[in-house]
Amino acid sequence: MHSAHPLFRLSLALSFLALAGSSWATQLPLDHPCAGLVKKYLESVVSQDWKTAAAMLLPSSLERKQKETIAIIKTAPTMTEEAQMLERFGVKEIRELETLSPQEFYITDRTAWHKRINAAPEVTKKKQDTLKIDVLGLVEEKDKGYVHATVRTSQETLTDRIEELFLISFVKEGDKWLIWPEMKDRPIITPLDGAKKDEDKK
Repeated sequence: MHSAHPLFRLSLALSFLALAGSSWATQLPLDHPCAGLVKKYLESVVSQDWKTAAAMLLPSSLERKQKETIAIIKTAPTMTEEAQMLERFGVKEIRELETLSPQEFYITDRTAWHKRINAAPEVTKKKQDTLKIDVLGLVEEKDKGYVHATVRTSQETLTDRIEELFLISFVKEGDKWLIWPEMKDRPIITPLDGAKKDEDKK
């Protein structure tokens, strides 16, 4: 789940920049490939088709998540706690996670997480059947080659309607647009030229 408020504010900011004719951001038409991709991705997530979802995510992001998770498990205070963490993934040894590809790790992680939730099959089906996805806008950062999609989703359980607002970012690798899932949550740090030269002198 994501908090709608910060995403809404960021969406408004991006939209404002695009409409204001900013030199570095422009609003894209809704027939841009990223509009269809973001719908396919969210449909895959709701249907728990993790293989399809994994193929749409930036590999370096998946790899970073895998390494960070393994590092956390390795620093568990006790062997009992490490075993409990591994059990959440359905494995007994840390090397079982280390030998997975980043995509396989993502699939294992998501499958294990939903297994722990243990949602009733009728609830899952209801959410899948009632899913609605509206792409509200696409903004491109020209100088960086990023495309950001603001998306409103709606789905129902047996008792409630759930509406969420997402900001999903794309980056192009080769001829493919891929989702960078952590862009809105993690700062992008690029060493300055001067700082790099000073570091090289050390």
